[in-house]
Amino acid sequence: MSPIVKESVIRLMTRLALKHNAVNLSQGFPNEPPPAKMRLALAQAALSGKVWSGDEALRLSNANEKVLTDSIINLLTNTPGDAPVETLTDELNQYSPPMGRVDTRCAVSGYYERLYGYTISEDNITLTLGATEAVATALRTIASPGDKIVIFEPFHELYPSQCSIFYLDPVYVTLHSSLEDGTWNYDYEELKNAIVDQKTKALILNTPHNPTGKVFTYSELKEIVDLCIENDVYIITDEIYEHMTYHDKNNNQQHKHTLIPEVFPEAADRTLVCNSLGKSASATGWRLGWCIHPPHLSDLYRGVHDQLVAMSPHPQQFASLAFFTLLDEYFKEELHTRYQMRLSILADALTQVGFGVVPPEGAYYLFVDYRGVQQLTSLSPMDAAMYMMKEVGVAVVPGDNFYGKSQDGQNFLRFAACRSMSDITAAIMKLQAKLSKCE
Repeated sequence: MSPIVKESVIRLMTRLALKHNAVNLSQGFPNEPPPAKMRLALAQAALSGKVWSGDEALRLSNANEKVLTDSIINLLTNTPGDAPVETLTDELNQYSPPMGRVDTRCAVSGYYERLYGYTISEDNITLTLGATEAVATALRTIASPGDKIVIFEPFHELYPSQCSIFYLDPVYVTLHSSLEDGTWNYDYEELKNAIVDQKTKALILNTPHNPTGKVFTYSELKEIVDLCIENDVYIITDEIYEHMTYHDKNNNQQHKHTLIPEVFPEAADRTLVCNSLGKSASATGWRLGWCIHPPHLSDLYRGVHDQLVAMSPHPQQFASLAFFTLLDEYFKEELHTRYQMRLSILADALTQVGFGVVPPEGAYYLFVDYRGVQQLTSLSPMDAAMYMMKEVGVAVVPGDNFYGKSQDGQNFLRFAACRSMSDITAAIMKLQAKLSKCE
C-alpha cells in the first residue's frame, strides 16, 4: 500500500494568498532579506565559484552594509562571464562531500560552543537540506516500518507526513490550552502510555513550539528525558526557533530554550538535534540545515542522507559561514526584540476583534481561538480560513491541520507574525474593517 501524503495545507494557503491577493500570514517565512554578509557570501559563491582569502576576506568579515553592497556590485560587474570555460576555476557551485564542508561543520560546532557552552565534534554533524530533511533522515535512521513515533499535537504537518512516507505510526500526545493562565500543557499519563509502548522508537520534540509558541520547561524536559531513557526511546528535536523566546505574561523573565544534550548529558547518546538557519537568518529558501547525531549513529545517518538528497546546496554551505559569525547580540537580542514586538502588536489587534489569544512563549506564531469572532463563529476551520482569505484579505492556516487525534483544532487558526511590519499593519487594518466580536 502506498503512503497517504497530500499537499501541505500551509503551502496551499500561500498559493491561495497569491491568487486572492491576500496578506500572507499563513506560511512561516519572512519577507525581509538575510543579513548582508550572508547575501554577499552567496553572491561570491555563485559568481566567482571560489573562496576568498587573505586581506579581502578579513576586510569583508567586518564590513558594513554599504561596503558589502558595493562588493556585490563589483562581483556582478567584474565576473568574467564571457571568459573561456577552461580558464575558470569553480569549486563552490559543484558537489560538496555528502556530509558537508568541513569548515561549515566546524562553524556549526563553534556556534554551539559559543552560545551554549556545548562541545560537539564536526564528525557528528551533518549538513542537511534544511531541518525538514534533517528530521526525515533522523526518522529513517532510527526507525523501521511499523515502529511508533510520539508526536505532540498540535504539530507541524511534516511530522506525520514523514511518518507516513516511511511507514511509521504516529502516536499523538495532546497539548491543551488554557486562556486563564496562558499555557499549553500535556497530561503526564498520556505521555507515559505513549512512550512505554514497546513499538515506540522515538519522540519528536519541537521547542519553541509551532504552532502554539510553547517553550518546554526544564521540569517537562526532565520528564520526557527520563521516560525516553527508561524505555530506550530516541529524542528527535526540531530547534529552528531556538532564538525566538519571549518574556512571560508578567514581563518578568524571558523564557529560555534548552539544548537537551547539553543540559541532560545522560540523554546525549539518544538525542538527534535538528536545526536550520532558515528562520533565524530570514533565509528559508536556502535550505541549509544540520543534524547533531550521536557518534554511534553518524555513519548510518550520513548514509541515509547521502542516498536521499546527496548533499545540501554547496553555495549555501559556504555562504552560511557568514551566519555563524554573526554577533551574539543578533541571536540573543535582535531576533527576540523583532518578533516579540510584532507578535504583541498583532495579538492586541486580534483580541480587539474577538480572537482568544494565548501569548506565545517562543517561535513567531499566534494560534488563536476564533469562536469569539462574529463572522467566523459558526464556520469550520477551513471555511473560517477561506473567509479570512476571500472576505478579509488575510491568509491564515486552519487549526485542524495541526491535529491528528484531538478535536481541539476545530476552534483555531494560525497567524504567522514573521512578515514585515508593513504587512502586519496592512493585515490589522483589514481585520479591523471586516471583523467584530460576538455580542
